[in-house]
Amino acid sequence: MADVTARRQRAVDVGKDYARYSFWLETAGDDLTPRPPLDGSDTVDVAILGAGFTGLWTAYYLLRRQPSLRIAVVEREIAGFGASGRNGGWCSPRFSVSPSVLRQRVGRDAARAVFLTMRDAVDEVGRVAAAEGIDAGFAKDGSLRIALGPHHLSSLRDTQAAFEALGMGERYQMLDAAQTGARVRVAGALAGLYNPDCAVVHPGRLVRGLARAVERRGATIYEQTEVVDFVGGRAPRLITTRGDVHASTIVLAGEAYLSRLPRLRRQLIPIYTQIVLTEPLTAAQWAEIGWRRRECVHSCRLSVDYVSKTTDGRIAFGGRGAPYPFGSRISDARDVYPPVRRMLQEMVVKWFPSLRSIRFTHAWGGPIGVSRDWMPTFSYDPSIGIATARGYAGQGVSTTNLGGRALADLITRAESPLSDLPMVGHRSRDWEPEPLRWLAMRFIQEGYRRLDEVGERTGKPSSGRTLAERLGRH
Repeated sequence: MADVTARRQRAVDVGKDYARYSFWLETAGDDLTPRPPLDGSDTVDVAILGAGFTGLWTAYYLLRRQPSLRIAVVEREIAGFGASGRNGGWCSPRFSVSPSVLRQRVGRDAARAVFLTMRDAVDEVGRVAAAEGIDAGFAKDGSLRIALGPHHLSSLRDTQAAFEALGMGERYQMLDAAQTGARVRVAGALAGLYNPDCAVVHPGRLVRGLARAVERRGATIYEQTEVVDFVGGRAPRLITTRGDVHASTIVLAGEAYLSRLPRLRRQLIPIYTQIVLTEPLTAAQWAEIGWRRRECVHSCRLSVDYVSKTTDGRIAFGGRGAPYPFGSRISDARDVYPPVRRMLQEMVVKWFPSLRSIRFTHAWGGPIGVSRDWMPTFSYDPSIGIATARGYAGQGVSTTNLGGRALADLITRAESPLSDLPMVGHRSRDWEPEPLRWLAMRFIQEGYRRLDEVGERTGKPSSGRTLAERLGRH
């Protein structure tokens, strides 16, 4: 605790207490004092906007491929400030587009390739963490999706069928109530769908360790340096409040925060997600729950929930529900929406009634970046020197690794099977202008909430044909 207090004091001394933004940053085991900012102009081979997972993975794989590259990573706050340091700790083979919808869009073979590559990305994250000596608490105990009532059973069956259609059904095991309870006892769980390919990590330690790894390989990270615009063409550069960074290639890797740049304002929208964290459970409490390993757990709610177990024996319970902000506004004041915090705390007790007296020690949140078709983009245009990877829609811990490898291959012009993935070269159409997107997003959010309530009350699954479901289908 003394170390945490000291890190917080150093952060206060430089103007912002970065440790307060999430439990992961608070316990990253790292000095959060910002690195020096850009002071004037700089010229490098590759300039990267954003010191989150995307930017750092891109720098890491570029330097593994070409160690002589001069790389600068430019960050408005500190490495890991955004979603990379505030997520639920899942390193998952899940993708932002469901297997059934992705198959309809790109065909069976391409969809299968995506999910196989996502599975490999989970293992790659674990391999790099081990190789670089990053103590990220990587534990690959799989994921468990549970049916919290009869209205969820068809969703489990549909998911299993969708992966069977891709020739991947052997990776998904349907569990009955007793088998589900043997892994974790959630009140009201009737069934579960288990997949062994998911891992849990401490994302704060992972992202901060990755920043040190790219520095050891020669990259420079400028922190507290805001990029306000970018230029492609004959002289690509990032334009910051402290000077310009000139490069042969610039990489736009700011995820939801890219929506602050005028030219990308409608390419992504920020959707806020939140997490509450319990105090460490006692051995008796864990025995009552029966959660012996570290599976990532979630239900079939349309409104989304995601639950994980920390290395120090806490439950992190996350979900969505905060209203979409008009104009895609991002601010610290929106990180924690009190009604959602209360809802998540109540859900912990609803899932685990024996924890009715549990104390909650942390609550945090932040925006994820969502494209109009929920599809990520990995692209590079050498004619103007601009590359980007973005639009993970909450599945970024593993997808960013894939995106960083894909961008490194594209920028260095290496032949790679990653170049054939449907995300490469993809561009989502722009979101509608305001107030249309505000009206649509609020309608979808409210529609999902009501459908979840109706299903819980009646035991009947949603039809999949309501307007909210059709608008938000992915």
